[in-house]
Amino acid sequence: PPISSGNTTTITLVAGGDLNITDKTVASGEKGGVYDYTGAFLDVAELFATADGAMLNLEGTLCGAPYGSSTSAPLAMAQALSACGVDFLQTANSCSIKNGLIGLRQTLSNLRSCGMTPLGTFEDQADFNQQKGFVLRNIGGVKVALVAFTKGMDGMGLPDGSESCVNLLYTDYTTTYKKINTDGITKILEAAEAAKPDITIALLHWGSEGNASISPSQEKIAKLMLSLGVDAIIGTHSHQVQRVVYDEEKSTLVAYSLGDFFGDGQVSGSYYSILLRLQITKDLDSGYTAITGWEHIPLYIQTPQRDEASVQVLQIRQAIELYENNHISAVSKQTYENMKAALEQIEKRILPPPEK
Repeated sequence: PPISSGNTTTITLVAGGDLNITDKTVASGEKGGVYDYTGAFLDVAELFATADGAMLNLEGTLCGAPYGSSTSAPLAMAQALSACGVDFLQTANSCSIKNGLIGLRQTLSNLRSCGMTPLGTFEDQADFNQQKGFVLRNIGGVKVALVAFTKGMDGMGLPDGSESCVNLLYTDYTTTYKKINTDGITKILEAAEAAKPDITIALLHWGSEGNASISPSQEKIAKLMLSLGVDAIIGTHSHQVQRVVYDEEKSTLVAYSLGDFFGDGQVSGSYYSILLRLQITKDLDSGYTAITGWEHIPLYIQTPQRDEASVQVLQIRQAIELYENNHISAVSKQTYENMKAALEQIEKRILPPPEK
């Protein structure tokens, strides 16, 4: 049934892409042995703060020093994002067990200590059993179920007895990603549906890195999840912006990949991303709830290598406008040109022309 009465409530949820923990992103917040990432996220803080719920994918761990690509991020990075208004961090991804199950548990504990909720990973079987694989939150009067899954964990497998610590999209997740974990996905989504949420959102770490194409198995997973009550699928992992498919009639949305929210930007196409903003409306008379609108906010990762300026996540359209109006805090001409090119790429990728 469409939303018919005037007695409605509307919430806004925002989602960003990969928070990519690398030597360079870690170093960007270091000054004299102390870490502070407030400056890096200053330009996008309002986007999180003004939303009713905000989420990112933590492509890394939070389990203490030493810090860097192969280890972990300083707690200061999570604290800065929490201060901006980020509520949820997806922890089901390539890095879930990078530092073993001990590292996973430390990451979950540290995220909670910063006031954020991890999605898609669990301390042990008992934790999974208690949560049933998903998180349910009342956000502004709307019951939102949040689930997260990963295609795999960088070739690593879960030890016996710990199979439920990470929500997985494939049963052959250490090798070829050909066998979709239909039973596991179904069990979690049926448990989520049994909790009677108004809306269900799935965060998926899937696809291939550095590749803008979408695989047949991704299409199958999307179809399966939508048939099991998922309303929105939000993808990460490819480090590239990919297409967004919104079905207004069915009120479903699939964003295949948002790109890197924060990263090195070393790989072509990985220095820009989108922040996805979803408008969700609930009819308070009938209870019917739908995604009633979406928009994308193009973002750009400014780095010293590319822009001769400190590392910062910038809103592209805003920064272009400031430059064209000769604003005192305008970006450099080089960054302006890079941003214009990035904006063009983003628009092409999100809504590709229809196939002939």
